[in-house]
Amino acid sequence: MSDEVEAGFVRVRLDLSYDGSEFSGWAKQAGGRRTVQGEIEDALRTVTRSRETYELTVAGRTDAGVHARGQVAHVDLPREVWAEHHVKLLKRLAGRLPRDVRVWALREAPSGFNARFSAVWRRYAYRVTDNPGGVDPLLRGHVLWHDWPLDVDAMNEAARGLLGEHDFAAYCKKREGATTIRTLRELSLVRGEDGIVTATVRADAFCHNMVRSLIGALLFVGDGHRGADWPAKVLAAGVRDSAVHVVRPHGLTLEEVGYPADELLAARSKEARNKRSLPGAGCC
Repeated sequence: MSDEVEAGFVRVRLDLSYDGSEFSGWAKQAGGRRTVQGEIEDALRTVTRSRETYELTVAGRTDAGVHARGQVAHVDLPREVWAEHHVKLLKRLAGRLPRDVRVWALREAPSGFNARFSAVWRRYAYRVTDNPGGVDPLLRGHVLWHDWPLDVDAMNEAARGLLGEHDFAAYCKKREGATTIRTLRELSLVRGEDGIVTATVRADAFCHNMVRSLIGALLFVGDGHRGADWPAKVLAAGVRDSAVHVVRPHGLTLEEVGYPADELLAARSKEARNKRSLPGAGCC
């Protein structure tokens, strides 16, 4: 499958952020639900005075209520539209978009770039507090309240057993035809001076509900309901465990997406489209 841009078009990279509180996720949906993709595509059509809607491709679709600070997308625009509008496009989008979504940069993408398939990793943060008084009202839309004291050292011990390439079926909502094999490169937790525990989760990609399920398992370790070896045992079992709770979305933020050097973009895009299997896995 090629990532060659259609003749007469320019591929444009967008760097953006949004507060997901009032969105029904990234992807456009039937029934008029408000989505990030819908808002940006509508704004882009308006400010370029286009009759056609130019569809965005995103690095990672986020669920309803999930935030993004470092989201990346691309759109293919007719060359004449880009030539006419690109100088003032960023400022015009700022004037047209609602205040809970911002585009920070627009630039012509290098050859082979695909916001989704060229990415080599995505980094999320999940924020939670165990303060007995609850969450700071000014942070309530971005921090989960857990009403048991958390042992961050125990959570980090448990997290180490999940690192590497595994089939994360036990922590994912299964989708027909989609693999649940992922490489978890980083999973660590730090308590800040404000008492908020921030989990950093970085992987080549994530399957549906994976981050929120991992955090749910680690919280059970942190509050003493399970031992530090339990999350790895759940992973090895390979099936969803009813004890693993998918935590609420508002504590989750997509912080950054990583891409290879420009000359490696096309190769990475091709590689990412290949269905994965674990080493030694049978074909049948």
